[in-house]
Amino acid sequence: MNGKATSTRTKLERGRGALGPALELVHTGRAPTRAVLTAELGVTRATAGAVAAELEALGLIRVDSRPAAPAGSQGRPSHRLSVDETGPVVLAAQVHADGFRAALIGLGGQMAATAAGRVTVSADPAQVLGEVVEAGAELLRESRRRCVGAGLAVPSAVAEPDGTALNPLHLAWPVGSPVREIFTERVRAAGITGPAFAGNDVNLAALAEHRHGAGRGARHLLCVATGHRGVGGALVLDGRLHTGSSGLAMEVGHLTVNPEGGRPCHCGSRGCLDVETDPLAFLTAAGRDPGPEISLLAQCRELLRTEYDDPGVRAAAEELIDRLGLGLAGLVNILNPDRIVLGGLHRELLAADPERLRAVVTDRSLWGRSGGVPILASTLDHNSLVGAAELAWQPVLDDPLGALAH
Repeated sequence: MNGKATSTRTKLERGRGALGPALELVHTGRAPTRAVLTAELGVTRATAGAVAAELEALGLIRVDSRPAAPAGSQGRPSHRLSVDETGPVVLAAQVHADGFRAALIGLGGQMAATAAGRVTVSADPAQVLGEVVEAGAELLRESRRRCVGAGLAVPSAVAEPDGTALNPLHLAWPVGSPVREIFTERVRAAGITGPAFAGNDVNLAALAEHRHGAGRGARHLLCVATGHRGVGGALVLDGRLHTGSSGLAMEVGHLTVNPEGGRPCHCGSRGCLDVETDPLAFLTAAGRDPGPEISLLAQCRELLRTEYDDPGVRAAAEELIDRLGLGLAGLVNILNPDRIVLGGLHRELLAADPERLRAVVTDRSLWGRSGGVPILASTLDHNSLVGAAELAWQPVLDDPLGALAH
């Protein structure tokens, strides 16, 4: 083989090797133009142009070759890059204590369609996952979009590599339910193509916030959230979830924050974050009966929005904020994150009294007085769903050509 042919093949391989990193940069909004893509990839303009053109040919991104120049700018504006809003989607699903939700989500975390179902979740995971996949399949039939994978978020630690839910307490599912296997079977039975994945809902929320939301740009992101029941935590280190040796890391819900007189926890202890700062704890502290008509989380949000001036509601909020602050301070001491993102009811508590929460964390953390850790509210609606989609998109981000060839 002559030198010219070798050089051409080397350039082609280098360009194809850059497809995945380039797609991830556009997917996460870090490369809005071809000039930025060139700089981020460390390649020539010609190579960046070829990579962008190939991703466009695959139907994954769009390249605007005639963008308008900003007022007062000089020189030719760079081609603008964006995800293709008509391109492939993945099926994302979430199951929680009050029901489930299915969605079709494209690149960039863009939700194309969504559907919710049932208030009472069956104790049979196969039945529930069958229903949620059927809801997703109906969305796909209506959209006529190509599906390249599926992801599931569940309120339980998910052990790796077998994909079993080890503590689905709030769903009444059997311990060790093979949720990934069941989900994969239902996805295949529905005729949905692409690989299927499953993960813990707060882990996936953190991944979504890091790529598309309030956690973007953080190197050591701590996410703590309470959705419909219980409390979860997650840690994203340099863009990757820290899940421990077998997927079970960051069970922060069982930090003790009220050892004397605390509520009994499912783990056998008392006063855990899991039962001291979730929606049921808030409603109980506020002297309100949980109603069956809407979810616990929705009831809490409505209470904070419309009755925060009520002394009982305010006292309940302050009690939960203090408990949450203690838990966050302990996590700051152990993990030393550079950003904290709060989701679910915790986001609402932060909005209700941000100074109180930050003061508790600062006062009880070792490094609080020398520079507080930013505490932010999550910014994505349905971030666990978006995170489930990230699981399904990952093979495409890793190898666009290989993943789309199947």
